[in-house]
Amino acid sequence: MYITSAFDSGNIEVVNIDSSPIELAIRQDNNSDFYQWFHFRLEGEVGASYPLRIVNAGKAAYPEGWENYRVCASYDRQNWFRIGAEYDGKTLDFTVELDRPAIYLAYFAPFSWERHLDLLAWAQGDDRVQLETLGRTLDGRDMSLLTVGDPGTAKHRVWMIARQHPGETMAEWFVEGFLEALLDPANPSARNLLDDTVFYIVPNMNPDGSVRGHLRTNAVGANLNREWLEPSMDRSPEVYLVRERMLEVGGDIFLDIHGDEALPYNFVAACEGIPGYDERHGRLEETFKRAFVAASPDFQTARGYELDKPGKANMTVGTNWCGHQFRTLALTLEMPFKDNEELPDPIEGWSPARSQQLARDILFPIRETLKAL
Repeated sequence: MYITSAFDSGNIEVVNIDSSPIELAIRQDNNSDFYQWFHFRLEGEVGASYPLRIVNAGKAAYPEGWENYRVCASYDRQNWFRIGAEYDGKTLDFTVELDRPAIYLAYFAPFSWERHLDLLAWAQGDDRVQLETLGRTLDGRDMSLLTVGDPGTAKHRVWMIARQHPGETMAEWFVEGFLEALLDPANPSARNLLDDTVFYIVPNMNPDGSVRGHLRTNAVGANLNREWLEPSMDRSPEVYLVRERMLEVGGDIFLDIHGDEALPYNFVAACEGIPGYDERHGRLEETFKRAFVAASPDFQTARGYELDKPGKANMTVGTNWCGHQFRTLALTLEMPFKDNEELPDPIEGWSPARSQQLARDILFPIRETLKAL
């Protein structure tokens, strides 16, 4: 039997391979106490069962995320299913029964760096798309921006960024689905939007953390979604580069795509705690949410984060900074790692396909909100 994580976004350490269950530990993000993302391959005998235990689960960044959690698994790295797990407050236990010689196990279905590059290459094949490198990360990877539409003639500007937290891979699955819908010539909503709107899309805000197998931080341990007030090229070039372009072109809607470890729902968090949050902010937010509920049964507004009190927003957070800087609608979209409890899937849980479909459904609330500007 063999276990390895020596590949793109891999993360696991073997504590004791001779014990039963086999003892594993998740590696911390570099220069950080955060950890929860895991991704590894197990090889063994077909037909054999392998009990596994993640011994440091209880001290992970979001231990409540293990409650009612099921492990993502795949034999071909294309089709992912769920394996039941038990969490006792300290360790996460699950058993793998091999149908083939090797299986991949992950916290959520990975979105590889190679797939990211394929997405950029595919998108630039459309004449309406411009691919641009804004600069480099600390590990030397490209920070890529896709501009969809004509900035010279557009009436509206919409920003979408994803995967500030690299372990939240559902965010880039979402962007892939969004781009497929937006560039579909047979999609009337997309064609209508692109008549007068330009989209600025950053599919992956944290390339280094993604490849390193981090949950929440970049190469030097910076939580990018706490860097928006004073980013720097030394610590958070990813935010610095994107923020500079935002300041250059402005925007009407800002969408930051994430995943939530604990809550089994899709919801948005707004910027109600920023200085100057006013009736216009609230009206646009309600327009967006009502339209999203109408467009997708996977989206809801009853459950989410506790609202910030007036004037008490953390201005280092991307959504709060954008909402304050541009005085317009700024939202964080959260998707579950587990499943949508209101529409559960017993085989896949929340999945890449569901993330992509939610992205297709978001075209309608974007269009309705732009109408209300």
